Amino acid sequence: MKNRKNISILNNNTPWKRLLVMSLRNRIAFYYTVATAFLIAMVFTITYLIVESVVYKQFDEKIKTEISEILSKAHITTKDFKGFASFQELDNNDSIDTEFVQVVNMIGEVVKKSSTLSWCALAFNPNQSGSTYFNNSFAGSVVRQAQVPLINPNGVTEGYLIVAVPLKNAIIVLNDLRNVFLYSFPAILFTLFVCTRMIAGKSIRPIERVIATAERMTQENLHQRIALPFHHDELYRLSSTINDLLDRLQEAFHREKQFTADASHELKTPLSTVKGTLEVLIRKPREKEHYESRIQFCLVELNRMAKLIDQLLMLARYESSSMRPNIERVSLLPHIEEVIDRMKGYAIEKNISIKMDQKESVSVAADPAILEMIFVNILSNAIKYSPGGSFITIAVERKSNTIVCSIADQGIGIPEEKINAVFERFYRVDTSRNSGTGGTGLGLSIVKKLADLQKIKVSLTSEKNIGTTFMLTIPSA
Repeated sequence: MKNRKNISILNNNTPWKRLLVMSLRNRIAFYYTVATAFLIAMVFTITYLIVESVVYKQFDEKIKTEISEILSKAHITTKDFKGFASFQELDNNDSIDTEFVQVVNMIGEVVKKSSTLSWCALAFNPNQSGSTYFNNSFAGSVVRQAQVPLINPNGVTEGYLIVAVPLKNAIIVLNDLRNVFLYSFPAILFTLFVCTRMIAGKSIRPIERVIATAERMTQENLHQRIALPFHHDELYRLSSTINDLLDRLQEAFHREKQFTADASHELKTPLSTVKGTLEVLIRKPREKEHYESRIQFCLVELNRMAKLIDQLLMLARYESSSMRPNIERVSLLPHIEEVIDRMKGYAIEKNISIKMDQKESVSVAADPAILEMIFVNILSNAIKYSPGGSFITIAVERKSNTIVCSIADQGIGIPEEKINAVFERFYRVDTSRNSGTGGTGLGLSIVKKLADLQKIKVSLTSEKNIGTTFMLTIPSA
């Protein structure tokens, strides 16, 4: 138990654990500051090294010039050494800055030196055979020193010319530059962290609005949306995507609410009717024929409710986008003839004849199953509202890239002011429940939804007591 407790404490206090609980703006500022700190450190280091290299290069050039002057006065070169007697005078009293000059033999003994050295001597490196430049300490200060071999005409090194210049001012400049970098580095990082945190806070403000909107969201205010940022960036896409999600949620909630309201509205009356009929039947004994007629009536109502539920579920599936049409090349006339055969019995019962005015074979781009459902609903609707002895005419006509199929009946017709409402769910021109039609008002709503699903245009014309004509404009295959 003690070990577990220690592990838990360790886990809760690790830097990464604490970092994970930081706010988003702090994490952004922290990561950005760490990355920038690395880059600034690299820039400062490279800058310092470049400045140091330039400073030393300038001193090396100055030393080279001094060596050239010394050799020129001695009338020799580094590869034409004629003896130590060539160096008669090594003082540089005409120089603004003080230089130190000395000549040593092969074993490091000082042969000649400038008066600026007084009793001191410059360091000699016997392991260095060629010309070299390096920093060295001399009399408590730092100097830039050069050691050049003196070679006689036979190629033998007889000694070395050593020249040095003080680096006091250069060291002060380099130290000041280093201190500026060291002291400004944390100040820059702190300022950068604060500024980045402010910028990050402003940048993620849309996210805070998303959070605030989500916290306020209930089923009563699903209409609220997130204000879109001005810039079309990732946060704009995030806000837009969440708004689209809220649209879909609102639509789904509305569909559920609509489905519940529709089902309860349409099922309430038939359920009450069935319940009332059964309650009456059990009050006292009745004749067998009466029981049979009432039970038959209940079965009709229950079948009607089952059909209504199927239609409601079909509309719900469509509106939830779960239905995907399988668009293919379909020969239209065989499908129409098949629907006519299916509806022929219903039409014969009402003494209604169905005829085709077109026998030309045409092909359309549609889903065969859904297209058949559209024709069944329209044709059943035409039969339902047509009087006995009338006829229904189906015509097919090609127009440019579309096929227009019209279904005309001689029924009761639809008043002009109600034509635009017939595709609404549960809308019936004759609202009497005891009418002979007995429709639910969902058939044409299903037709409109299924037609929209396949990009089929549905329109109608009607005259009261003369008839109604439905027209389907279907894309040609």
